[in-house]
Amino acid sequence: MRTRILIINPNSTATMTADICATAKIHALADTDITAINPTDGPPSIQGPEDAEACLPGLFATFEEAMQSAVFDAVIIACFDDTGLEELKQRVNIPVLGIGEAAFHAAAMLGTKFSTVTTLSVSVPVIEKNIERYGFADQSIRVRASEVPVLHIGDDTYQNIRSEAERAILEDSSAAIVLGCAGMADLAEMLSRDLGCPVIDGVTAAVGFCETLTRVRTA
Repeated sequence: MRTRILIINPNSTATMTADICATAKIHALADTDITAINPTDGPPSIQGPEDAEACLPGLFATFEEAMQSAVFDAVIIACFDDTGLEELKQRVNIPVLGIGEAAFHAAAMLGTKFSTVTTLSVSVPVIEKNIERYGFADQSIRVRASEVPVLHIGDDTYQNIRSEAERAILEDSSAAIVLGCAGMADLAEMLSRDLGCPVIDGVTAAVGFCETLTRVRTA
């Protein structure tokens, strides 16, 4: 049985959606189909509460259109702030996961203390609130900002993100790093190798959880 996963990037940057899709496909099982989409308008990136609020109309419209045009077994909201997640969970009877939600659950399952490395400082309070709401405050040590804007994540800014992760290991005594942005998804393997510790990408974690949940629901 194939697993059909829809990934919605809530921002309007198609190139970022393509990168998220590529990472998801690399880590998905052979019998998993990945479809990735984004709204055509709204913020080009989501950095803080104002962007999150502005993206909701496009996110909800994109979600409804996708649900009406095709059949999916699970949905992933590919914004680390888990923007609009609680409302979308109530609209369908299939799993709807946020990549922040998935990453924190994966970190907790490793049984280690973790720090989160995100983009800008404006995102830190939102992520901290989600960590507390999900019940992982005891395992989360700190949320750190690399001060790299979402759309600037890439080879040129890798060292900024790595340096903040290194500080998390040395100063926070973190045993694992959670990457706090979907745009960092393709950096996880390199960071894990360079840092010598688990580095958790929410896109990869969410794909794995969706595959498992689909199988559990149909068993």
